[in-house]
Amino acid sequence: MDNTRRIIRTLQQNIRKVIVGKDEAIELALIALVCKGHVLIEDVPGVGKTTLAGALAKSLSCSFKRIQFTPDLMPTDVTGFSMVNMKTGEMEYKPGAVMSQVILADEINRTGPKAQAALLEVMEEHQVTVDGVTYPMPEPFIVLATQNPVEFTGTYPLPEAQMDRFFLRIAIGYPSIEEEMDVLERYSGRVSPLKMLDPVCSAEEIIQLQESVGAVYCSREVRNYVATLVANTRNHPSLQLGASTRGAIALIRGGQACALLDGRDYVLPEDVQHMALPVLSHRLILNPEARMKAVTSERVLISVLDNTPVPVRLP
Repeated sequence: MDNTRRIIRTLQQNIRKVIVGKDEAIELALIALVCKGHVLIEDVPGVGKTTLAGALAKSLSCSFKRIQFTPDLMPTDVTGFSMVNMKTGEMEYKPGAVMSQVILADEINRTGPKAQAALLEVMEEHQVTVDGVTYPMPEPFIVLATQNPVEFTGTYPLPEAQMDRFFLRIAIGYPSIEEEMDVLERYSGRVSPLKMLDPVCSAEEIIQLQESVGAVYCSREVRNYVATLVANTRNHPSLQLGASTRGAIALIRGGQACALLDGRDYVLPEDVQHMALPVLSHRLILNPEARMKAVTSERVLISVLDNTPVPVRLP
């Protein structure tokens, strides 16, 4: 437990050299990492989406590739393709950009549905299938995707199936005046702080962290609380589509990771509440009437949390 917290603190401190005042966003990204989940960083341009993803990637001693999603990106650019080796006459697999441990999918909603769909299998099953042959991904494996939610021209909204494959969604937001002054000071030098960042955690340490999450105890009462929350989203009058079973599993895993980061070996209802918005809000689909009234999925989820009884028996 102490070693786990030491590794997490080291990663947090390293990322803070680049990202100023966004401790919650950093913590959520690390929770997704230890839960073997993927992250959707969604916010307006210029607030540090790509910087956060790059800082996390550079803090790990793992292979890293960046995919710039553009309208002309092909699925084979992502997954790879097979071609004939002219010397041997046999088919040979040429790995695509996704064949790496850490993937930055930059502006993921700027490419077409075919290229987006190329990520479905790899995000869920950590493997790619090309011409009937399956190739496993190197572990640990995480996709850090960014998108701008306010632009519509030249973008292709992510389908529900792909949104559901993201473990959690992060919104960074604008910094305060003091934080922005700190940012301006750090980035006014000759070299960007991101370029000076060094790895502080190995792939083996990340895999150990991921294995330790499953050892955190989750009581029957907490599991019932999560199942009730998810069921209430499916019955909410403002929602066309509630949270999936995959979302419920992610909420449990997020609660376990939250407890682990707090130095506990058991999950509290407060851990579930803390993780509910980032884990579930992007999985909810509002009905047309709610959208006309400018209701948000976050607002609906908060009402569900307020109206769901919290278990009083703790582990």
